[in-house]
Amino acid sequence: MLQFFKSLSRDERGVSALEYSVLAGIVVIAVVAAGAVFSGPGGLPTLFSNMITKVTNAQNG
Repeated sequence: MLQFFKSLSRDERGVSALEYSVLAGIVVIAVVAAGAVFSGPGGLPTLFSNMITKVTNAQNG
């Protein structure tokens, strides 16, 4: 039994799968966060409108 646990602790085949699953989780969190930001009041069109207004004001100001 002890030999089994030693071999299990040295086995690195599952490490790659774990790394990919953590990376996939981070990507999902980023996509959800971006969706929450862009779907807020006004959404993406309001964001670009505000940026254009600020750039125009900076040029004229």
